[in-house]
Amino acid sequence: MFESLGDRLQTVMHKIKGYGKITEDNISEMMREIRLALLEADVNYKVVKEFTNTVKEKALGEEVQKSIKPGDLFVKIVKDELTELLGGENVPLNTSGNPATLMLVGLQGSGKTTTIGKLANFLRKKHAKKPLLVACDVYRPAAIDQLKQIGKQLGIEVYEEGKKDPVEISKNAYSYAKENQYDYVLIDTAGRLHIDEELMRELERITEEIKPQETLLVIDSMMGQDAINVIEGFHSALQLTGVILTKLDGDTRGGVALSVRHLTNVPIKFIGISEKLDGLEPFDPERMAGRILGMGDIISLVEKATEAIDEKDAMDAAKKMQSGKFDLDDFLKQMKQIRKLGPLENLLKLLPGAKKMNLDQIKIDPKQMAHVEAIILSMTPKERKNPDIIKASRKTRIAAGCGLSVQEVNKLLAQFDQMKKMMKQMMNGNMKLPF
Repeated sequence: MFESLGDRLQTVMHKIKGYGKITEDNISEMMREIRLALLEADVNYKVVKEFTNTVKEKALGEEVQKSIKPGDLFVKIVKDELTELLGGENVPLNTSGNPATLMLVGLQGSGKTTTIGKLANFLRKKHAKKPLLVACDVYRPAAIDQLKQIGKQLGIEVYEEGKKDPVEISKNAYSYAKENQYDYVLIDTAGRLHIDEELMRELERITEEIKPQETLLVIDSMMGQDAINVIEGFHSALQLTGVILTKLDGDTRGGVALSVRHLTNVPIKFIGISEKLDGLEPFDPERMAGRILGMGDIISLVEKATEAIDEKDAMDAAKKMQSGKFDLDDFLKQMKQIRKLGPLENLLKLLPGAKKMNLDQIKIDPKQMAHVEAIILSMTPKERKNPDIIKASRKTRIAAGCGLSVQEVNKLLAQFDQMKKMMKQMMNGNMKLPF
């Protein structure tokens, strides 16, 4: 997401840092490039005009301290204004109800039913709470079956009453959730191909009946600026509390995200980052601005690692590395935990200056990881504990057991030995740096 926009803006930032001082001429030149980059990213032209005028005004009006380079000050102004454009600060979900009720609305094809599953999964993992999914889309063929399938995949209960009145279903579901001590009720409502009076009236009736803490509009970010009209249409009838943007991992220019808050005053609360049921993350304007400008997002990286990696296992592995007792069983366990974080190149994008890396060369083929696992699992427990005993005949047996070559077994053992030595040096503080 925002890849093209990020590239353009980072080029501008790099250029301005090369100037010895900020003048009206070079600021005007930079603002022309920023304006073009934003317009090409499908940001609303009114938003672009206001943004560039504000940045230019602040850049020319700021007193530059001797300790700050003019280019650094300009980058800070752009980042601050970009953060403001994206919403200023993260707006958390209101989960004050008992149970908290969240109603998801949207047009057909926006990914609403999948998103409600992602949201339930997020709430359960993040807050260790118990969500209930409610099937109120009684019109779209197979909508109820789709939600039940998602619930089954996640191990989350789905409340449904077939093709009955959605208002009654939502009312009964709320009572059921209260009686059975559910923490969240997530209501999947019907969508339409376009906004119409019948749809809005039904959603208004559900709102009047259950009074949800959150009314979240799920919208496809591929819609472009038409999304603004959709948001305003739903907001005028339902008083939306937030927006969830889907498909930001696709071929989208990101202009909707940069226009929504400024034009509608409805905050973006979540973004869909993959088709998987864990592919939803809270939207944080400051972090997103940092990503767009190539400053990275270390906090998100740490959060992902914390969720995926068991702290006790990590500490045990560190102690074993330090004592030199780290074996192939430990290596396999760590590799499986790292795999949970997703593709390595996606994680590296969260590091500052990621654009300067050649991420195509850093990609790890999932097949290669599977080969490593197969080789280790073809060893005996004794061989995994003591790789030094693996000589020629054992290597031949291991290679035959996993269906790979002896050369690949040798390669893994050499890499493991090198990694073990390096990690021990690092843990003991004896690592010599090349500078």
